[in-house]
Amino acid sequence: MNAQDLKNSILQLAVQGKLVEQRAEEGTARELLEQIKLEKDQLIKDKKIKKSKPLPEITEEEIPFEIPESWEWVRWGELSFSIQYGYNAPAIANGQYKMVRISDIQNNKVLWDTVPYCEIKDDDVETYQLAEDDILFARTGGTVGKSFLVKEVPCNAVYAGYLIRTRFDAQKLVPEYLKFFMESQLYWQQLRNGTIATAQPNCNGQTLSKMMVPIPPLEEQHRIVAKIEEILPYIDQYDKAYTKLEIFNKKFPEDMKKSILQMAMQGKLVEQRPEEGTADELYEQIVAEKAQLIKDGKIKKEKPLPEIAEDEIPFEIPSSWKWVRFGELACFFNGDRSKNYPNKNEYVQEGIAWINTGHITQDGYLSDKTMNYITEKKYNSLSGGFIKLGDLVYCLRGATFGKVARVEPFELGAIASSLVIIRLITSQIREYIFNYLKSPLSYMELHKYDNGSAQPNLAAKDVTKYLIPLPPLEEQKRIVAKIEEFLPYCDQLIKN
Repeated sequence: MNAQDLKNSILQLAVQGKLVEQRAEEGTARELLEQIKLEKDQLIKDKKIKKSKPLPEITEEEIPFEIPESWEWVRWGELSFSIQYGYNAPAIANGQYKMVRISDIQNNKVLWDTVPYCEIKDDDVETYQLAEDDILFARTGGTVGKSFLVKEVPCNAVYAGYLIRTRFDAQKLVPEYLKFFMESQLYWQQLRNGTIATAQPNCNGQTLSKMMVPIPPLEEQHRIVAKIEEILPYIDQYDKAYTKLEIFNKKFPEDMKKSILQMAMQGKLVEQRPEEGTADELYEQIVAEKAQLIKDGKIKKEKPLPEIAEDEIPFEIPSSWKWVRFGELACFFNGDRSKNYPNKNEYVQEGIAWINTGHITQDGYLSDKTMNYITEKKYNSLSGGFIKLGDLVYCLRGATFGKVARVEPFELGAIASSLVIIRLITSQIREYIFNYLKSPLSYMELHKYDNGSAQPNLAAKDVTKYLIPLPPLEEQKRIVAKIEEFLPYCDQLIKN
């Protein structure tokens, strides 16, 4: 339950007579309404207010819920001395009378300093002048139904045409009780039923006049208002706490994923086992395998990567692990950048996959549902960027900067220039490296080398310099298994 729902519940209890107890010594609402009727009749007789058309009696079918015996259901127009539409005039910078508009009312306050002036004839001032304890009601537009209780009028002021003013005897009705009623779901439901649904929804004085209000005795009204005002600060505190909790709940699953991946990269997700050997042994195997591939002409020899300096190392890792550069574990292949680069008008319904960053799925594969395809002829005209089964593709620029995917389900395809192919020397470490590339450590490395612009981008040679904490192979497998066990829970929390 959010803060607004909680407030709605409190107001509902208030208008149902369930927020405070009833006290016999406080009399009944019937006695109060008789006094209001006598006063209205006298004002009509004295020609201070006009006699309004009789309102329809409240039928049993209209009553939405039971109220205490000492309360009465009554129509708004029976309580109000006048329901008056506002004054229509253009706003001006200076004058004698300010003109309050809907837009001048924010958070139950009038921003008097910004309220404009208007020209109004002396004969019209009495009809439209605002007084303390008036209630203003927005009758049109996106704010239809919004109400405002006037608690102070620091200058001569009238109100604009899109507002309706309703006025009561504040000695016989508590204005704050009526204002809280106008914030209740009972009020809003009646308003929706009486609102004309157009592009600019509007509601007239008749709708307001016919609205049913549950009225308690006067002293009980005071006690209800006091109780609501006592509770409201707690609702505000609840709102702040609820907002923080909502932010936390939204961030928590993603933060948890990051924490799991970071623990994995620090050697804290699973225990180390001496019988699984060391990363040095694995590293030497990879170096030997890479040297053989160079010797066999299957890959090119690259420039030596810079040695890892002590001040580059971001955190301690287990003694059986080893810090290495990414380029020591893999070969990197850029996408085609020649004149034969495929255009959209060269895409075909069926053919060979033409892979871009938009094809990377949430779970780190390539989507066959959104994939673009090119002909075999176009594929053969490209200068490079051809995938093989077991490759990873990594985004070098744009909105999906740093995103990674396995190339499955495709065995054949070519990448766009925004991607780089990562072909590991041994495919056995692929799943560990895939998770590394999703970890906070990888993103920390990424930001060492990005250009820092609004459209960040990397070069493949920068990715080769990334620092990777390399565990022994068997420990990698256990790390990946543990990640795959935990991350679905995080994903489920995100969905929920």
